[in-house]
Amino acid sequence: IVRATPRSTEPRQVDRTVAEIAAAHGGRYDADIHLKHEPSATESFAQTHVRRLEAIRRATGGIEREPNGTWLVAPDHLDRVAEYERQRARAEPVVVDRLSSMPLEHQVSFEGATWLDRELVADGPERLRNSGFGHEVREAQASRRQWLIAQGLAREEQDRIVYRANMLSILRQRELNRVAGQLSEELRLLYAEARSGERVEGTLGRSVELASGKYAVIEKSREFTLVPWRPVLERHIGKEVCGIMRGEGISWAIGRQRSGPSVS
Repeated sequence: IVRATPRSTEPRQVDRTVAEIAAAHGGRYDADIHLKHEPSATESFAQTHVRRLEAIRRATGGIEREPNGTWLVAPDHLDRVAEYERQRARAEPVVVDRLSSMPLEHQVSFEGATWLDRELVADGPERLRNSGFGHEVREAQASRRQWLIAQGLAREEQDRIVYRANMLSILRQRELNRVAGQLSEELRLLYAEARSGERVEGTLGRSVELASGKYAVIEKSREFTLVPWRPVLERHIGKEVCGIMRGEGISWAIGRQRSGPSVS
């Protein structure tokens, strides 16, 4: 299930934040400057801005980075970003986002957090037509609601459906436990659940696709764990990794050395 939308040529909020912080710090930006400027920000949040600058630099060469990692951000940064986005739009005028790798009919009674579930509780769900695939989605949503009610994850209240506040977390955990059990038999290792604030380390074995997203399999001598996947990990399969769980995300460091490169 995919969504196709015209590519925007406007700067993103991340670009506006970089321009604002750089303007307040002599035209310079890096993660440390960001955290000093915005104390409530996290390291991983600042790193998303760094990755955005790197992507633009590689594509246009119009942004300079000093040897110490500090970025030199020009006063017309947002104009340069807009031109970068216009170039991308000419090459790829449409953005295709994958919403789910699971066929619609399989989601109706699936023991896990599906795209249908996320749509049912979303503040701004996808706009659906009353015909074609949109009609099929509406029918699937109606069937999924009844399944959720039968599972005790939703209830009918007057003329509306009320979903449990932690419904998605419960469904996600069900699937995670089921897949972990299957992997435990396959790998002949015990499954250790990763909890927020805990350190995760071991060998990055592979990735597994769940309805709720992609996960990395981190193996140790006697146990393994499943943690959220990041595309940048693809080139590090088979290597030693370590990281710290942050809620439902994780901040990575590739290699066992404390000074190793960070992957937030």
